[in-house]
Amino acid sequence: MFAETDELKARHGSRRLSARRRAGSVSRLFLRWWMPACLGALAWLASSGCSIHRYAFNQFSDAVSQSGAVFASDDDPELVKASSPFSLKLIESLLNENPRHRGLLLAATSGFTQYAFAFVQEEADETEARDLTEAEALRTRAKRLYLRAQRYGLRGLEAGHAGFAEALPAHPREAAQRATKKDVPLLYWTACAWAGAISLSKDNPDLVAQVPAVEALIDRALELDESFDHGAIHGFLIAYEMNRPGAAGDPAARARQHFERAMALSGGKEAAPLLAMAESVAVQKQDVKEFDFLLQQALAINPDASPETRLVNLVMQRRARWLLSRKSDLFLIAP
Repeated sequence: MFAETDELKARHGSRRLSARRRAGSVSRLFLRWWMPACLGALAWLASSGCSIHRYAFNQFSDAVSQSGAVFASDDDPELVKASSPFSLKLIESLLNENPRHRGLLLAATSGFTQYAFAFVQEEADETEARDLTEAEALRTRAKRLYLRAQRYGLRGLEAGHAGFAEALPAHPREAAQRATKKDVPLLYWTACAWAGAISLSKDNPDLVAQVPAVEALIDRALELDESFDHGAIHGFLIAYEMNRPGAAGDPAARARQHFERAMALSGGKEAAPLLAMAESVAVQKQDVKEFDFLLQQALAINPDASPETRLVNLVMQRRARWLLSRKSDLFLIAP
């Protein structure tokens, strides 16, 4: 590595690059050296039948599958956006050699889902007002990423319960009952990915018809561990209850119950439940006062107060500001 770096310095020493080009050179060096090195290491670890090499490969896979925690505490969403594709492709490279590693399958499911929402679908929403064609292209890409995440999630659940993926479409409730508490992260992220794809596929009846499978996964996750990830399951259900097919009672009342539990379990430190309530309930009820209150409350959260959720809070606060800027489009506000 150092020899190659010195050679590059010598080759370009006489040039004075701009800050952007210098950053680009670093990125190219990273891709030219580190990516082949990582993939080469994977090939070496996988090529040997020696148990010590297999052990090392599994240890490396375990370490990579935990890399999401590093991103979660980052304070620079743009940096995470730029570096996530490499991490996700590294996970996929590892899965090629170790296709039933549940840690990697979970990392792929959650990683592709979060990337699709935070950096592709969000960009589509913000782009729509000035370029509808580009926004639709971004949403198509987001849908593909969600479906990729969903496939990894089903593989993870299948790895723990043979026949799960085949049984789920035909008998969603019965299949979901086979999941146990240790499956909750996969249940949650698979449901999120699947729901994300369906939300962008209203013109695809085959995909929309898969809603019962999503519902079975998220309901089973709630049944097994309602406190997962500081109430994230309740946060998901805020929006879902407003469109749950065939449910009795007032959808807004059910959504509000999940909102209250999500806020309690997160200690009021996460912006996501506030945005879910603002977008799903306040907009549908045309309650602009509650909409304003919820989003201002989200913006008042200090991301640094909870490092493990710093990144998601920053992403959600960006969306909160965008939603506030669109208030006149979302509400029939009197002059």
